[in-house]
Amino acid sequence: MDKTSGVVPLLSLDAVVIDTETTGLDPRKARVIELAGVRLSAGKLVAGDKFRQLLRPAGQSIPAETTRIHGIDDAMVAGSPLFADVWPRFTAFLGQAVVIGHSVGFDLAVLRRECDLAGLPWTRPRTLDTRLLAQIAAPELVGYSLEELAAWLGVDVAGRHSALGDATTASRMFLALVPKLRDHGIRTIAEAERACLALTSVLDDQARSGWIEAVAAPERADAERTLKRFDSYAYRHRNRDIMRTPPVFVEADISVRDVLARLASERISAVFVAPHAVAGVVKAAEAGIVTERDLLSAIDRFGAAALDLPVEQITSRPLAAVLDDAFVYRAIGRMNRLKTRHLGVVDEAGHVVGALSARDLLRLRAGEAISLGEEIDDAVDAHGLAVAWAKLPGVAEALLAEGLSGRDIAEVISRELGGLTGQAAAIAERIMRERGEGGPPCRYATIVLGSAGRGESLLAMDQDNAVIFEQGEPEGREDRWFAGLGTLVADILHEAGVPYCKGGVMAKNPPWRGSVATWQSRIDHWIARSDPKDLLSVDIFFDLRAVHGDGSLAVAVRRAAFAAAEGQVAFAKLLVEGISVPRSLRFLGGIRTEEGRIDLKRAGLFGVVSAARAMAIRYHVMDRSTPARLAGVKALLHVSETDLDALGEAHGVFLDLIVSQQVDDVTHGIPPSNAVSVNQLSAHDRDRLRAALEAVASVDELLRDVPFKS
Repeated sequence: MDKTSGVVPLLSLDAVVIDTETTGLDPRKARVIELAGVRLSAGKLVAGDKFRQLLRPAGQSIPAETTRIHGIDDAMVAGSPLFADVWPRFTAFLGQAVVIGHSVGFDLAVLRRECDLAGLPWTRPRTLDTRLLAQIAAPELVGYSLEELAAWLGVDVAGRHSALGDATTASRMFLALVPKLRDHGIRTIAEAERACLALTSVLDDQARSGWIEAVAAPERADAERTLKRFDSYAYRHRNRDIMRTPPVFVEADISVRDVLARLASERISAVFVAPHAVAGVVKAAEAGIVTERDLLSAIDRFGAAALDLPVEQITSRPLAAVLDDAFVYRAIGRMNRLKTRHLGVVDEAGHVVGALSARDLLRLRAGEAISLGEEIDDAVDAHGLAVAWAKLPGVAEALLAEGLSGRDIAEVISRELGGLTGQAAAIAERIMRERGEGGPPCRYATIVLGSAGRGESLLAMDQDNAVIFEQGEPEGREDRWFAGLGTLVADILHEAGVPYCKGGVMAKNPPWRGSVATWQSRIDHWIARSDPKDLLSVDIFFDLRAVHGDGSLAVAVRRAAFAAAEGQVAFAKLLVEGISVPRSLRFLGGIRTEEGRIDLKRAGLFGVVSAARAMAIRYHVMDRSTPARLAGVKALLHVSETDLDALGEAHGVFLDLIVSQQVDDVTHGIPPSNAVSVNQLSAHDRDRLRAALEAVASVDELLRDVPFKS
């Protein structure tokens, strides 16, 4: 992911913090006489990685009144280079990093003027301003000078009114501002930019003073970088870079049985077929292909006799192929257009030189997701987790661009959210030991609940976690230890980018931790004496999945919960009664919106997910995901199967549209939500949405038809 992308968290930002000293305060006349910068890497100040240079302002003397401020006079800069000689080195130092400064609009203005005077090209970097960020974090402060903010933030000021000293102070102020901005819901570059742009009166005052706007709109800043992200994948890799070679050929007269054996021994999913095949000299026009699916279809059609057929009888021709030196995007496009999962790769002469499968493309496109998982597992603190977690929106964007469904992307998000929670627990354990509180007093499991457990999490998420431990009473020794662990886990996740749960569903809170016996007691209460206020707990608890520790404890408790619910008709009815879906379609098919958007979690997902869960609990379907639950119930019942299928389709549509909207919003600095802009949907997607909303509107009727009687 581009390290200057708008989705990168401020906590893990790569940046250069700059400052200038000048001959005056009017950027339309001032000349730069000192230029400095210090580097932040992954949100940490890099000691020793700095730039500092005095400059000689050709043809202009340094006024005595400015010398009294920064101490730089004509004699000090007499032997210094001109701006034109230094600028190439400074731009190399900046690279592609985000530029940060205190009142950075002034610095940008004087640097642009120097470039104009020297006849040098000027390119505006992506910037953030500590002064504006402080006004967002603390609008009640009297003043926002460097000294005032440093005092408020507890940052020591050294080397005041030297460019290097002020850049160093500003860098430390920025790092101190990050957690305060997080408390205001501002976590990423793009979110910070949008918040700063809302300070219109401040920006207007700066513009009247001749300053350059301190921040640019995320839409403009991200456009080129989005293209670069695509370029770094499908527009820079060639098919020969990822193809499997040599290609595997079989002759047309061998049996299906022999082909099956070849697939198993080679661990591949397809072979090419050609008469008298010799790898490397067969042209695509002469070849065909047989895949695992072809073999399964033949066995389904002909039974055991299919194994003795010559493979030519089930071969698909002609072999679809792409050039080996073509870019990967051509292979992706061809697979999508032809609705195939396998391609041949040919050289300039048309000879088959390799094979490409959807799995090969997945290996490439999942590279960043794999890296994300590895970085999560390697993280040793909240900062490391945040750096890894920063990749998630970029991974979602890349997978969406390549045509993966919302369900597929939600599963990736959920698995990594589980990994993040599990690693946070491991880090918390280590901290507990370092504090002298010892290790876990007994076996335990950290679990995720709700959408994370189902594999249906999206980018608008918060924490849903709990702890199951082997033994111990509420408020006893074991419980107190796990309370400390739960508090650390919640704090680590919050810092890493997963906010605290507004409903309090976190292991740090007593209702969400307990021994096996304590959890069993809670389950018995929910099922035997449950009332509506318990429904939230019931809903998300039955989705639980272990992510750290002894997973057998979680498995046992979950099985016990399903077993206890079996046959409990009153409990099942209560679950059903708690499901209600608002009417989102108008009389003539219009979609009800608020400010142009519809909340698809409230209008659609909640009803589908809750109905599937209630039916799964009622009929002891142990699957977690909503589609699997619907399929499991459908296999057991023989009523309203069409409605069940429609609910499954609707679930996929809702996830597709929400994921797409969230990726777009995050890129533009809008916090992700479940609200989808209807006017931005294509006509096809609006039709899909109407059909999905119609399907979920009948969920009440469906649940009345499903037998919830004993």
